[in-house]
Amino acid sequence: MDIRKVKKLIELIEESDIAEIEIHEGEESVRINRYSSTQPVTVAQAPAPVAAAISVESQPAASPIIESSGHTVKSPMVGTFYNAPSPGSPPFVSIGQTVQKGDVLCIIEAMKILNQIESDAAGVVKSVLSDNGQAVEFDQPLFIIE
Repeated sequence: MDIRKVKKLIELIEESDIAEIEIHEGEESVRINRYSSTQPVTVAQAPAPVAAAISVESQPAASPIIESSGHTVKSPMVGTFYNAPSPGSPPFVSIGQTVQKGDVLCIIEAMKILNQIESDAAGVVKSVLSDNGQAVEFDQPLFIIE
């Protein structure tokens, strides 16, 4: 995990009222606790390969080919991906749906704020690269639009 990302997370924690945050990136994870006096940042290897198996299953094997053939909508922030406005509602978009520039594609919750992510291109949704409720990183690909 990039040390600049860790420093940025520490700055965000200091500027907000969040007490603790934990981020998983592949097999690495970082946990930052504002009130821990002994160790504010802990970086450790994930003990079980379950997280790696989930991330492999959530992205199809052909996704690098798909990414090169369309426009990639990336996450503008670290947070939690939600594909619908509420748990019982249908998703904002689905594969095969035509979207216009400015249409809401998803919500990313960051620091208890729900941020609507809009399409920055018109086209057809070819791929949804995140699962509902999944943590996403800054600049992580979320959608492929052709």
